[in-house]
Amino acid sequence: MDDHTKADIIIIGAGLTGLAIAHYLKKQDLKILILESRDRIGGRILTINNEGVTPIEMGATWLSTEHRALQQLLVEIGLETFEQHLGKTAVYEPFSTAPAQLVQLPHSDNPSYRVKGGTDTIIKTLATELSSQSILLNQTINKISLEANKVLVTSQDTTFESSIVVSTLPPLLMANTINFATPLPDGLMNLAKSTHTWMGDSIKVALSFKTKFWNAKELSGTIFSNVGPITEMYDHSNVADSQYALKGFFNGAYYHLSRQERLELVLKQLEKYYGAQVRDYLTYEELVWKKETSTATSSGQNILPHQNNGATQYQQSYLDGRFYIAGTETSPINGGYMEGAIQSALFISNQLENRKLNS
Repeated sequence: MDDHTKADIIIIGAGLTGLAIAHYLKKQDLKILILESRDRIGGRILTINNEGVTPIEMGATWLSTEHRALQQLLVEIGLETFEQHLGKTAVYEPFSTAPAQLVQLPHSDNPSYRVKGGTDTIIKTLATELSSQSILLNQTINKISLEANKVLVTSQDTTFESSIVVSTLPPLLMANTINFATPLPDGLMNLAKSTHTWMGDSIKVALSFKTKFWNAKELSGTIFSNVGPITEMYDHSNVADSQYALKGFFNGAYYHLSRQERLELVLKQLEKYYGAQVRDYLTYEELVWKKETSTATSSGQNILPHQNNGATQYQQSYLDGRFYIAGTETSPINGGYMEGAIQSALFISNQLENRKLNS
């Protein structure tokens, strides 16, 4: 086993939690290796950047002033936010038998915000703090074992060795895809298999346009529908309000349809509100997170949103104190949001800071 496969800390997953842990530990004299199954970093943060079109978020998008740890991280790495435009009205569709109506939106003292330039600027900025050898892509972990005070992490073609391993995979994915040759407690594994995966059932859809036609009188870029298949949609224009888009959530039950079939359903629904001009779109983007095998996996049971997020078992270490479970689902503070990912990263980095990892 050569030096390229050895580290003081191995982090499984190059998403927000994994990169944030490395950020918080950067002042420590530690060799950190991040193993990522995808061919990209970011995990459930994915911003699509096409020339001439506003950055389109297919993953994590919004934060609030209450998300203090995330806000502080953005300040630390020099990123800014801007307020999500909702407007004073929304298109509301309560019943299939009644036409959509324009309703007044109540004032909110806690608006949502987006990251200037796209949420993936967080990922890109955190990654620049690491050497190119610190993140290995296309490494799907299938086995973890404890041997002679070291943790061995095996991917499809390589075995890595570390004093400490931190999994940032969704607990359900971890439990279903990794063979723990040194077993974890049955209670923990059962818990993981009934823990909700943030965004695992979501379908995100977005259309970009040349004009912001929904800004006209008696229209709105904010949509709430009990009819669907789009359940919510929002103005997704850029911070300069010079490139325009609508982005929202598509009913997750339609994951089995083709991309073209979903697009047609999106256009038909939007036509009810805006007319035929919606078909003059520039780009259509979608992401069916249920089909992302590096995020979602079948549970075989009905798991409610946020179920078991932040459970106390996730605040403990395992495998003789050498294995930690991190990620937004594990955080008792804002679990299932970007803030939860950062809270988890802070918790884990605090746990590790004073350990003698080379012993």
